[in-house]
Amino acid sequence: MNNFEEMRIYAEVIKSSNFTKAANNLGISKQLVSRRLMELEARLGARLLHRTTRKLSPTELGKVFYERCLTILQSVDEAEQAVSNHSGELRGVLRISAPVSFASMRLSPCLNAFLLAHPKLSVLLDVDNRLVDIVGEGYDLAIRVTMHPDPGLIARKLADSPLIYCCSPAYIQQYGEPNSPLKLADHRCISQPSSEWIFEKNGEILKIPIQAILRSNHGEVMKNAAVAGLGITGLPYFYVEEALKSGELVQILKEFTGGVGVVYALYPQHKQSSVAVRAFVDHLQAWFKVSI
Repeated sequence: MNNFEEMRIYAEVIKSSNFTKAANNLGISKQLVSRRLMELEARLGARLLHRTTRKLSPTELGKVFYERCLTILQSVDEAEQAVSNHSGELRGVLRISAPVSFASMRLSPCLNAFLLAHPKLSVLLDVDNRLVDIVGEGYDLAIRVTMHPDPGLIARKLADSPLIYCCSPAYIQQYGEPNSPLKLADHRCISQPSSEWIFEKNGEILKIPIQAILRSNHGEVMKNAAVAGLGITGLPYFYVEEALKSGELVQILKEFTGGVGVVYALYPQHKQSSVAVRAFVDHLQAWFKVSI
């Protein structure tokens, strides 16, 4: 196995902090990953990893080697893409990070269409709600719903994602509908971990403390709880669009503006030269202009 492949395996293990996940991402066996890393450490004469029953982490030398690996691997990938993409066909691997619900509800069909149009390109999609280090972990691109994109990254807007407050018709029948955010103290709420909701009307900001019966960082869990009649929730539009159209949920407090997030494609400055990244971002913008 050549040095570049050893570097790819090592870098993937550090990003994943797990042999099994790294092996799955690389499409090889866990045993092969473990054996190659042992051979790499033996060849270098240095210990690169701390191994425990729960987690893998780099040693101090391992951290230095990882940073060098990322730089070299990115340069190799970009050099290969620069040559191969002159043929007009996108090649190589795009490494993308996206939040769980957005990936399944919105990104998946868009990504499928892109891959069908570019059959020689492959994608490694990491679906996770954690805030990944795009540069440090070697991603080409990340999709985020945020009001404040990282100023160190290039941000291309895909769509607005207004916050919709809603509940089920059954909830309104049983508990009534609040006519003001101030009335939410008398209602059952389903919230993210935050303890307050923010509303705006005519320039006036209202911060409303929430005593939630359910708190979750997973939008689909919150939506399903609202559909079941457990309470009122506030979620980005893409989570509740279908439920609103079907009548399972009803929007409330329409005259008040909730927080408005934006869906961004974010990528590092040095990825501006990547034909594949630019093509995928252009595809994303065209797709979501139509579909969201």
